[in-house]
Amino acid sequence: MTYEEFNKFCSALPATSHVIQWGGSHVWKVGGKVFAIGGWERTDKPAFTFKTSELNYHFLNDQPGYRPAPYLAARGMKWIQQFDLSDTEDDELMYYLEESYRIVSLGLTKKKQKELGLNQD
Repeated sequence: MTYEEFNKFCSALPATSHVIQWGGSHVWKVGGKVFAIGGWERTDKPAFTFKTSELNYHFLNDQPGYRPAPYLAARGMKWIQQFDLSDTEDDELMYYLEESYRIVSLGLTKKKQKELGLNQD
């Protein structure tokens, strides 16, 4: 996945916002809370960082092309960075990005969720 494809995918999720920060990274937020970061790696290959469930964190931590996210995981947060994978892994990445979005949006206050029209089933 390219950064352009990453940005297009994240922009299609409801109530998201995009900023460039942290050394030129593409940072995506829902309700003001970060759910995905494109960049934040000092190589020519794209790297994507996202929040995970505890189970997925432990699973992905052992998979090739994934690692605990720099800075975030060191602070005890369950964030993973995907790096150095082929485009054939895009469906998997999109699944984890959607999961990160879901986890972060569910962590917003009920008032904020209602204001943004999220999780109203």
